Amino acid sequence: MSITSAAPAARHSKATAIFVCILAALAGLMFGLDIGVISGAQQFLQKDFGIGDDTLGWIVSVMMLGAALGALVAGWLSSQLGRKRTMILGAVLFVGGSVLCGLAPTPEVLIAGRLVLGVAIGLASFTAPLYLAEVAPESIRGAMISMYQLMITIGILVAFLSDTALSYSGNWRWMLGIIAVPGALFLLGVAFLPESPRWLLMKGRQAEAEQVLQRLLGDRDAIAKEVSEIREQLKTPQRGLQMFLQNTNFRRSVGLGVLLQVMQQLTGMNVVMYYAPRIFQGMGYDTESQMWFTAIVGLVNVLATFIAIGLVDKLGRKPILYIGFVVMAIGLGVVGAMMKLGIHTHGQQYFTVGMLLVFIVGFAMSAGPLIWTLCSEIQPLKGRDFGIGCSTFTNWAANWLVGLSFLPLLNGIGQAETFWLYGAFNVVFIALTVWLVPETKGVTLEQIERNLMAGKALRQIGR
Repeated sequence: MSITSAAPAARHSKATAIFVCILAALAGLMFGLDIGVISGAQQFLQKDFGIGDDTLGWIVSVMMLGAALGALVAGWLSSQLGRKRTMILGAVLFVGGSVLCGLAPTPEVLIAGRLVLGVAIGLASFTAPLYLAEVAPESIRGAMISMYQLMITIGILVAFLSDTALSYSGNWRWMLGIIAVPGALFLLGVAFLPESPRWLLMKGRQAEAEQVLQRLLGDRDAIAKEVSEIREQLKTPQRGLQMFLQNTNFRRSVGLGVLLQVMQQLTGMNVVMYYAPRIFQGMGYDTESQMWFTAIVGLVNVLATFIAIGLVDKLGRKPILYIGFVVMAIGLGVVGAMMKLGIHTHGQQYFTVGMLLVFIVGFAMSAGPLIWTLCSEIQPLKGRDFGIGCSTFTNWAANWLVGLSFLPLLNGIGQAETFWLYGAFNVVFIALTVWLVPETKGVTLEQIERNLMAGKALRQIGR
């Protein structure tokens, strides 16, 4: 290939890689839709079914329990069926679960539908970041994995806006059922994705892997190098659970992935996403204002995610995490203080909402996208399915416990104390980031793996 033709070919391949990554990241849209849609529907279905906070807590949180179950089997499915087919299965379950929720005649059926949705989200939340990490060139890998988080935030915003529009009629069935439409569109789109070249090589299908890499990389030398590096890693006989039991270094990366996901959930972000109208009710707002402020939360969440996408491959992962945890701690601390002192005037209401939005910005620019990015980067190839499966399961298990415990916390220790608790967690996470989190900006997955297996300290495996 001549020099003059190489540049357009490289640009075309990069554009193709970006398009493929964006399409795969739409899995996050389903995730976000399901998080957002239940927030606005709560007060209407609670009134319609005549249920209390305990049953409502299960309706909200059972999705996360289903997602934890989905994440448990996602590693095996993505290894056996491939990344693409696993995402297709997740999309099918998402559409079916959405329809079941919209038609649910009883709270029990609604809980079952939310459980099915959760399994779908568990499959997608495991497979999509894994797929993105395996198809994106390292120069844009951080931004492309962050795109998954952007799609989550867009899904939340779309769901909040849909809930707001439907809140005037109080039709919670349409709120929950309408998300089947974008789920069906994702199902159609994912059918056109290529399979992960890494998975194809793991299955001995080198010709197909090279065809995919030709589309994603374009350059013959880059393709040969990528194939060579993956093949070198595939010589390692260990995998999955066996590797976890036998290899101390792999256990360290799995442990870090688990810790990172616990950190993400204990920031308190999903509490706000699931119960935003309830939080605004505690600030003294009526139903209409609760819904509109919830939509504003979704909009700020989307916009702030662009900060991460723009900076993650420039500033790096750790500096952005530091800033995010500090901002979140301050935001929640001030919100808790305002609730403790009492919110009596419109000025105090707006100030408290503003500080809650500051917290949203802190999460969306840091822990939201970057935890998923790091979890997909730190696991070695032979154990990547198992490692990401463990961290994704942890994400959903912690998510479920946070969602289930929030209303009892509010009713038990009080609103102010609950926000202070989550604010304190963010302070602790600053220290954990200093101590354990590596900087992986601009480093190949293969180099990270070599450093990990050489026994380097976790915070140094990206060097």
